[in-house]
Amino acid sequence: MRLHEIDDPDDPRLADYRDLTDVALRRVLEPDEGLYIAESAKVIARALAAGHRPRSVLVQSKWIDDVAPLLTRTPDVEVFVVPVGVAERLTGYAVHRGALAAMHRPALRSVAETVSGARTVVVLEDIVDHTNVGAVFRNAAGLGADAVLVSPRCADPLYRRSVRVSMGTVFQVPWTRLVDPRSSAVELAEAGFHVAALALDDDAVELGDFADRRPERVALLLGGEGHGLSLGSLTDAHTVVTIPMSGGVDSLNVAAASAVALWALARGGR
Repeated sequence: MRLHEIDDPDDPRLADYRDLTDVALRRVLEPDEGLYIAESAKVIARALAAGHRPRSVLVQSKWIDDVAPLLTRTPDVEVFVVPVGVAERLTGYAVHRGALAAMHRPALRSVAETVSGARTVVVLEDIVDHTNVGAVFRNAAGLGADAVLVSPRCADPLYRRSVRVSMGTVFQVPWTRLVDPRSSAVELAEAGFHVAALALDDDAVELGDFADRRPERVALLLGGEGHGLSLGSLTDAHTVVTIPMSGGVDSLNVAAASAVALWALARGGR
């Protein structure tokens, strides 16, 4: 490793890590095929295993032994070693997991390539909370979804918080960003997917009934936290599916709903 000990948070070499809580700055630093930030040795390891390339690593001295084994295949990467106080002043928050990596974003795949061979696909429409996006990816990885598609206005799966909440599974599950969700719904249908919208509707099919007779290939549509799925997506869906609720509750958080639906679909047909 190329180690550089730095005790000045204003050092220009640390620009990729400065003020990570500033959303506007992140938009500048993280365009498509730009950069994203991986936090913690576990997440960095999963990013490297997925073939992503680090531009640099920021680490506190006590965490060097955890990070060093991960970088054996990238010996030329710059590793900036900083005191705890410098890390917190630099990023604007407490870096509890000791290490951050500025990673190069891979080029996005086409929808066709992303869903090739998939049996269950999750489609996220305008989910703006990074925590929910990360949680859905973790559910997708753990409950058998083969790919995730995100709408143009959906929160970034490679935003630091999304990556952290997903525990690095955003690198494990194939995903891409849609250009036009409505044309993508048509593309999915033409590829043999049954498009199922998870939503509240008087004519909706209960999830258990749908899962018992699930089609071979399912694209599960999940809508934004407040308004849910758009009218266009509901119109494009082959079936509207709902999770039966009780206790005067009409719906679940979108991440929780994704877990319930994916669990049921994974059991479908067994």
